[in-house]
Amino acid sequence: MADLLLILASVTAVSLVSFIGVFFIGLKEAVLGKILMALVGFASGSLIGAVFFDLIPEAAESGQAIWLYVVAGILIFFVMEKFLYWRHCHEGNCEVHNFAYLNIIGDGTHNFIDGMLIAAGFLTSASLGYTTTLAVMFHEIPQELGDYGVLLYGGFGTKKALAYNFLSAVTAVAGALVTYFLVESSRVQILAELLVPFAAGGFIYIATTDLMPELHKKTQAKDSVIQLMALLLGIALMFSLGLLFAPH
Repeated sequence: MADLLLILASVTAVSLVSFIGVFFIGLKEAVLGKILMALVGFASGSLIGAVFFDLIPEAAESGQAIWLYVVAGILIFFVMEKFLYWRHCHEGNCEVHNFAYLNIIGDGTHNFIDGMLIAAGFLTSASLGYTTTLAVMFHEIPQELGDYGVLLYGGFGTKKALAYNFLSAVTAVAGALVTYFLVESSRVQILAELLVPFAAGGFIYIATTDLMPELHKKTQAKDSVIQLMALLLGIALMFSLGLLFAPH
């Protein structure tokens, strides 16, 4: 029971990182508008960095045909976006962009996996649990910042963006509980092997087909430079965090 309380406290602390958007509350609309495109670029970079420096290397360790699951993730997110468009925007009136909903789904899947990793860490040893929690938290800071920007740009209001970002973050609790109660079952390992490359495929789809085209809508040289710098910063941060917390 002590392990469970420690695990739940850790995943809850990590989930609270999703409220990083509160630092942007109170900004004037004109200022926030200028920041949003940079955040969309930053989110694109963070997603790409998470895919190639975190998720795919982790999935490759399983020895499975991970590319099939990556492609499946891309295709399933494509189908989901088509469904969302048909359901909400088929008449051309779409208050919230579909990529905002897809981002919630993709981030929720990723956070579910993070919860599994934290639980597995604590069930191995307390020190590994704390190290895993710290690693996940540092990875989440840039990603949650980008996610918040995507939700705002996608059409959510400030409070709604914070609420949905937190909702996608608390899936980590579900991932931790599944791992804790099924730790002796091979199903946990199988689930992780499926979800990690699936999330990678989803992130590739969101970054390349939804977010990057939004960046192209701003064509002025100054905007393009800012977008590129934000994109590179997101990639560099995920790469650096991957090196910092890589297992030795």
